[in-house]
Amino acid sequence: MSEDRAVFQALVEVQAKGDPAALATVISVQGSVPRHEGSKMLVRADGSIVGTVGGGKLESMVIQEALAALRDGQTRLKSYTLNDIGAGDPGVCGGTIQVFIESVGLAPVLVVIGVGHVGRALAELGKWAGYRVIISDDREDYCNPEYLPGMDGYVVCKPSKIPECIEITPHTYIAAVTRGLPVDVDLIPALLTTEAAYIGLIGSRRRWALTVKALKDERGLTDEQLGRVFAPIGLELNAETPQEIAISIMAQIIMVRRGGTGEPMAWMGEITTSDDDE
Repeated sequence: MSEDRAVFQALVEVQAKGDPAALATVISVQGSVPRHEGSKMLVRADGSIVGTVGGGKLESMVIQEALAALRDGQTRLKSYTLNDIGAGDPGVCGGTIQVFIESVGLAPVLVVIGVGHVGRALAELGKWAGYRVIISDDREDYCNPEYLPGMDGYVVCKPSKIPECIEITPHTYIAAVTRGLPVDVDLIPALLTTEAAYIGLIGSRRRWALTVKALKDERGLTDEQLGRVFAPIGLELNAETPQEIAISIMAQIIMVRRGGTGEPMAWMGEITTSDDDE
């Protein structure tokens, strides 16, 4: 199998599985360099590779950048001059190589804790929105493929044990659709030890106020720590049905992920048309 074909096949596989990987592509070269423009290398989360961008120290440096891209989800454009190893260059070919690095196959993960009416609707909506969805409940009857088919993971455990059962990364969004304060007092401290990009907790303002008091008095949590929690969860839509509530939660998750504001795209009365719209 050719090298390019092996890279593309590996790329398709990681995207199909939702496994984290990064793709490094040589986009420009000058002078004498080990690889030509268009050369590609796929880097998996364990550091293993398919393809090559040149071998040696250069390749090792690109692999480290690729792993960093997996951690933060940011693309990178790196230039390497191959003149003098003694000066810290990754080679002595005498040329310059520019490599573009991007994370691929890294679908955001939605973890739904509590799969009652709202949790079920949210999980289904998350799948539709393109997230990998893992559901969890301490009730086995509510956490299985027969009850809710098509999910990416089913974890039956006590809510506070979630970080021990699921890998939670900066690409993980957690919606806790739990049954009450006693559960939340154990759950929130556990979630705050993770790198989750979003932690949301369902409930009324009064329930959250009581939870905050308990977490401060009993667990010693600070305002800064609790500031990571979106509670009550979701955007204000006056949502009522489980499906409407799920939409308000998913909208907030998308807002956080994409860096939105949650404000209307246009205020009523301020809508204008242009010649392009006619």
